This record gives sequence, C-alpha cells and structure tokens, in this order.
Amino acid sequence: MLAHQRQALILEAVRERGGVRVADLVERLGVSDMTVRRDIGELHRRGLVARVHGGAASLDERSSAEPGFAAKAELQTAQKRAIARAAAALVRPGASVALSAGTTTVELARALRGVPDLTVVTNSPRVADVLHEPGAEETGRTVVLTGGVRTPSDALTGPVAVRSLAGLHVDQLFLGVHGLDVRAGLTTPNLAEAETDRALVECARSLVVVADATKWGVVGLATIAGLDAVDVLVTDTAFPADARDAVRDVVGDLVTAPEEDTP
Repeated sequence: MLAHQRQALILEAVRERGGVRVADLVERLGVSDMTVRRDIGELHRRGLVARVHGGAASLDERSSAEPGFAAKAELQTAQKRAIARAAAALVRPGASVALSAGTTTVELARALRGVPDLTVVTNSPRVADVLHEPGAEETGRTVVLTGGVRTPSDALTGPVAVRSLAGLHVDQLFLGVHGLDVRAGLTTPNLAEAETDRALVECARSLVVVADATKWGVVGLATIAGLDAVDVLVTDTAFPADARDAVRDVVGDLVTAPEEDTP
C-alpha cells in the first residue's frame, strides 16, 4: 500500500471516529509503528489531523464540537488508567463520592471496585455499569444513577438530572472535563452537560478534576467552574511545565500520575 493510500485511510478513520490510536492503525494497515507515526506526522504537517500522544485526533476546534464517547475512549488510554489509579488512592472506604460522565471517570470506576462501602452518585450509565457487576453486594457498594437526557459523551443531563442531584451531599466529586484553561476554567462543549456538572460541583465538599495533559488549553462552549474551585487536579506526567506553574497558583493540589506503577 502506498503512503497516500495509508494516509487517506488514516484521515477517514479520524473523521469517522474523532480519533485513532497508532496501535490500531499498525494492526489495520499491516505496517510498522514508525511508518504510521510518519504518516500521522505528514497529515499533521498538512493541517489535516491533530497529532496527540499515541495517535491522531480530529482538528475540529469549534467550542461546541463534542466528540463521541467511543472516539475519546481510544485516546490517552494509558494516561487515563494512571490518572484513575492516582485518583482512586484519594478515596477512603465508606466514603460518598460522585463521578461525572467521561472516559477517564469510567477508568476511575474500575479502579474503585475494590474500595468497600462506597456510595457512588453518577450521571454516567457507563460508570454505573462498571460498578454494578456480580459481587458488588460483597463490597457494600451503593450506586445512585441520575436520570436525564443522554449526550454524545454518554452523560445524563438536563432538568431531571439536576433535580435528582439537588439536596445530595457527597464527600468528593471526581469530574472529567473537555478542557482546562486559565481564563475559561473547566469547560464542556455541551450546555446541558455544563448545567448538570455545576449541580454535581454544588453537591460535593471537595472537587477533584481528572484530566490528561491534552485537555490543557482546550476551551469548550460552556464553563463549569473556574480553576480556583478545584481542590485537586489529577493529570499525567506530560502535563506541560508552564501549565503546572499556572495551575499551582489557583488549584489546591496538583497530582501527576506516572503511566506505570514504580516498583
């Protein structure tokens, strides 16, 4: 297969799914990792895709653009697992926590399955599915799933979700976001999701944001909260040095999680 044919297939995959991993392209195209990265580099040079860690993503930078859950789930997978492990370490047995919708919070739900006696409030059917598995009763876990209208990112949002959160009080909220920015704060491209996320923030005593490094500098249509509302930001080691300096001035605590556990 010629280079322009491979690049056309890569571009098609990115446009259809919002993003694609190098490993998947290697398997699909039957070429080396280096060849795929070179093709992505060429597409990036031509302004057709965004080059991200581990793959390529769509260049659609509209503040209202909302990638689907499946597309986002394929990007930064190792970083999201590392962030989830670090975030789960902040949760004590018997705590009440809220988890917003998102691919990182789904990883966090998996990391929380061994923590006993948790009460988990979520507007994510996928988070609820991860936590509602055979044997869940043995940990004493209670899962509360809000109602609402489902968004492309698989969040339940709108008046029903907001009303179900009113009057609830949890120890910690673990919030996944579309973007982090010094001026815009925590953002999402979906107005209904922003309103529901604000309701989640209101019901939590402590706000923990879980976001990989690619979220820095991204601004969605609606602000959920300012960075100064964040008690803990859990991200990965690729989080830029200038970004670390910026958030340390306003965020309570910054945790950078390595992709692999150290011995």
